Amino acid sequence: MFPTPVQRRSAFAQWRYAIVVPVTLVIWLLPLIGVAVTSLKPAGDLAAGNYFGLPSHLAFENYAAVFHNSPIGQYILNSFKVTIPSVVGALCLSLLAGFALAVYDFRSRLLIFFLFVAGNFVPFQILMVPVRDLTLKLGMYDTIGGLIAFHVAFQTGFCTLFMRNFIKALPVELIESARVEGVSEFRIFWHIVLPLMRPAIAALAVLVFTFVWNDYFWGLVLAQGSHALPVTVGLYSLNGQWVAVWNLISAASLIAALPPVIMFFLMQRHFIAGLTMGATKG
Repeated sequence: MFPTPVQRRSAFAQWRYAIVVPVTLVIWLLPLIGVAVTSLKPAGDLAAGNYFGLPSHLAFENYAAVFHNSPIGQYILNSFKVTIPSVVGALCLSLLAGFALAVYDFRSRLLIFFLFVAGNFVPFQILMVPVRDLTLKLGMYDTIGGLIAFHVAFQTGFCTLFMRNFIKALPVELIESARVEGVSEFRIFWHIVLPLMRPAIAALAVLVFTFVWNDYFWGLVLAQGSHALPVTVGLYSLNGQWVAVWNLISAASLIAALPPVIMFFLMQRHFIAGLTMGATKG
């Protein structure tokens, strides 16, 4: 049913594995390597047509020029203002909804759970016009609050599915024994279920942070001014009217990609535990 571990396979298979994996990894990383090299090229190299070669000298000043020649700092701050409340809001709502759907047996429970799941299968592009019209009617267009409200609403469905299944796998005897002792439902959630959910919360926080931070489509649709544009959309401001300064765009792209990478490495242990918990028995 499962593939044989490479350590148990023939010497030829191990040799092939040792060659194919690094080559595949290099090919997969080539675009990122190209962006990193371009970010260190002086403008003269690109003007001379040196697009794929090594830089004539390392232009680390490109990273400083990004902040001097564009409001990239404001865009990064906007992304934090949108992403952090969105992650907190989606996690809080999904924890409560997941707890109710996993623990309580009430009428229409499966229907409500189906609605949470079904929302994940709706192509978000078809929501562009109604969501934009709704933000205009509510006065939330081109605001940080409008982006937060949308991301919380859109991410809660996936998060609820994740949380409900995780809570469903917890030993039901813990909750039943607490009820026998007269513990209130809120205290059961806060003192029993929530501590056991830490790996799942960490894994989901990393995923949702990455989803929201890297969003380009809704930042473009629901925001317009520099006071609300996230960094993914704000990178476009580095383009000149006639010429695209690819060295500055590449440097800004790497700067914009750092927060999700840093968060992943900070939460790596909890992230892996949350994804693998329940994968094995015993």
